[in-house]
Amino acid sequence: MSAIFTQKQSEQEESHWLSVSDLMAGLMMVFLFIAIALMRNAFLERDKIKNIAVAYQENQVAIYDALQAEFKKDLARWNADIDEETLTFTFKSPEVLFKEGRANINDEYKELLQDFFPRYMEVLNPFIDSINEVRIEGHTSSEWDRNTPPDEAYFKNMELSQRRTRTVLDYVYRLDNSSLDRTWIKKHFAAVGLSSSRIITRPDGSEDKGKSRRVSFRVITNSDIQIKQILESTE
Repeated sequence: MSAIFTQKQSEQEESHWLSVSDLMAGLMMVFLFIAIALMRNAFLERDKIKNIAVAYQENQVAIYDALQAEFKKDLARWNADIDEETLTFTFKSPEVLFKEGRANINDEYKELLQDFFPRYMEVLNPFIDSINEVRIEGHTSSEWDRNTPPDEAYFKNMELSQRRTRTVLDYVYRLDNSSLDRTWIKKHFAAVGLSSSRIITRPDGSEDKGKSRRVSFRVITNSDIQIKQILESTE
């Protein structure tokens, strides 16, 4: 009798452990499926960002190549260059652009802009769906005059660089050749005065005050916005 009872108890315990084992196995399978699903979503989001990064790079190269093809013969005579990484078209001759301390555009610079800007817009037109903003950026040296403290000089130059970029934007906006692009220009162009925050330095680290005074047209594509939207959708 005792042996039968012991056998039944053993069978009950074995059945109990089998049930627990089955439950644990089932839970492990559930967790496995959840992990696989999360990994799949992570890989999909990674691929989306990778595809945008690839498209961004290809778009950057395409815009740069188009700008180079259009303006390569003009860069030397305008003393200008195009930065491939930032898509920044920079005019580097301050004496051509403005009189010292003034925001009025020189006649020579007006002629340059009349030639440059319509062609610039023509280059950008095929890419407008991928462009978030075009910034006209004004840069100055760090000096104002000998008697002006550095902090005060910075803010005086900030005001000057802002007035200059606004003057440039106003001028190119009102060109006859800009009439068809004015709606887009109002929505996507910005005039930004950066004062002396991005000076140009010589190899020895000293400021090159002449080169620091410049005006740039910088294209900012919208790939960073697309990546931000993808990241926000996964939160």
